[in-house]
Amino acid sequence: MRYDAIMFDLDGTLLPMDNDEFTKGYLYMLSKSVAHLGYTAETLIPAMWKGVSAMVRNTGERLNSELFWEVFSNLLNKECYDHIPEFDKFYKTEFAQAVRFSQPTPLAPRAVELAKSHADKVVLATNPFFPLVAVEARLGWTGAKAEDFDLITHYDNSKFCKPNPAYYGEICEKLGLNPKNCLMIGNNADEDIRAAQAVGMSTFLVTDCLICDGDLPDTPKGSFKELIEFLG
Repeated sequence: MRYDAIMFDLDGTLLPMDNDEFTKGYLYMLSKSVAHLGYTAETLIPAMWKGVSAMVRNTGERLNSELFWEVFSNLLNKECYDHIPEFDKFYKTEFAQAVRFSQPTPLAPRAVELAKSHADKVVLATNPFFPLVAVEARLGWTGAKAEDFDLITHYDNSKFCKPNPAYYGEICEKLGLNPKNCLMIGNNADEDIRAAQAVGMSTFLVTDCLICDGDLPDTPKGSFKELIEFLG
């Protein structure tokens, strides 16, 4: 079947991982990296989570990055905007060590290659909590390249987050896509599958790092190897 676009989730899909293990490990690393700026794990991590919550609740009036830094800065009662280059520096350098909290699969580049042969556009539809530099770093661990994608969502180009179906609507609007002719591939039953289905997309649930709190959604599903067969 030919699609207008095939979209991939990143964490837990193209990049297999336990999300909790990865997040805990990476936030500890980040806390240490910016400690010289006066941050501590006890203050930084809760503020980070409040910033993420603000992005999840974004209703489209502002970029996710604007919401995040406003909430983060206000909670810590300090001017954090001047520190953004230091956070980005972490993602360009030390963040590479966080690959140990993931389990990259050699099948990821093959999945992207197959998607490019079956769709006019390929999108990295990762929840846009991170700056582009952090997304590209994690994408690099998969063996795929940023240039393989027609759009990569990140916190500087997105006004919605998963599981809001408007996140997928925003992607389709940017690229001029008909959602009914798109395929979303992910490991999270609600964020990747049900939310994409809500705007009319076809879906495939990757079960290797499955996140599902209730019943499985009605969709094709299987391991990453079975995804390769599905795309083939």
